[in-house]
Amino acid sequence: MSDDSRWLAAAAALAARARPLSRPNPGVGALLVKDGRVLARGWTQDRGRPHAEAVALGLAGDIARGATLYVTLEPCAHQSPRGPSCANLICAAQPSRVVIGCMDPDPRTSGAGLARIRAAGIEAEYLSSPACEESLAGYLLQRTQGRPHVTLKLALSLDGCIAMASGESQWITGAEARAHTHAMRAKSDAILVGGGTLRADAPHLDVRLPGLEARSPTRWVLTRGLVPEGWNALAAPEAIREMEGIQYLFVEGGAGAATAFLKAGLVDRLLIYRAPILVGGRPGLRDYGLSALAQAHGRWSLVERRALGSDTLEVYSAR
Repeated sequence: MSDDSRWLAAAAALAARARPLSRPNPGVGALLVKDGRVLARGWTQDRGRPHAEAVALGLAGDIARGATLYVTLEPCAHQSPRGPSCANLICAAQPSRVVIGCMDPDPRTSGAGLARIRAAGIEAEYLSSPACEESLAGYLLQRTQGRPHVTLKLALSLDGCIAMASGESQWITGAEARAHTHAMRAKSDAILVGGGTLRADAPHLDVRLPGLEARSPTRWVLTRGLVPEGWNALAAPEAIREMEGIQYLFVEGGAGAATAFLKAGLVDRLLIYRAPILVGGRPGLRDYGLSALAQAHGRWSLVERRALGSDTLEVYSAR
């Protein structure tokens, strides 16, 4: 990996601090680097302003001149009532070089941000960065497909069950896995369960980790009926295109909701928390329409596996 790729990956890791409070803007990370040393860093702030580049350049002041700016997303080129464009801020700061990890599909910026920086005599280049693209997955899907990035979480026993035959499900997994789930909630704009889960468990779906309570996502339920106060209704998985301002959706259960999203082909990432127990109870998924085993192969790629206490987490990405 080149130095540029490593710095872009570092900026992408920094961008994670912006989620989900930067909504409706994407969570972007920026690093100012000179002679292998970080001069300043920034990420998109609450409610989308200031942008990552503005934060980093503001912290650096005059020392930004002659440095290299690494930014995960092409700097915006359009003027806003809330502040100047990042492309203009960069032109004024005069870093010697700008490296962008992902081009912006927003037609107000697409290509224009890069062109404006180059027109100011600053060396600027786009270097395709998988880390940056991954960090912006929700934003990119909203801009290109009009829908959020969807993560499906399943907490399963070794025999693939989410509950006892009686319906008892608290708790399949241990404390470490549950804490990790709360951390994943804190990175999401919205969280969804099925109507059966809402009626049976009345889940809070908030974030119960010290210091992260304010990052609790908005609550949604997959139903065509009425919902309690504080909840939002989604009639069908395909209607996620109507979830305005939502870049990251976390689907947390139960079997009906999980199956519906898989059947609709709208799951981008799977989080499978597997507990070392056998319960012989209710399966985590229902039949979702595969007519041959060959249709199931090649759909998912394992990207991470780790131990969480006595449980195991497996993360899969849709191919």
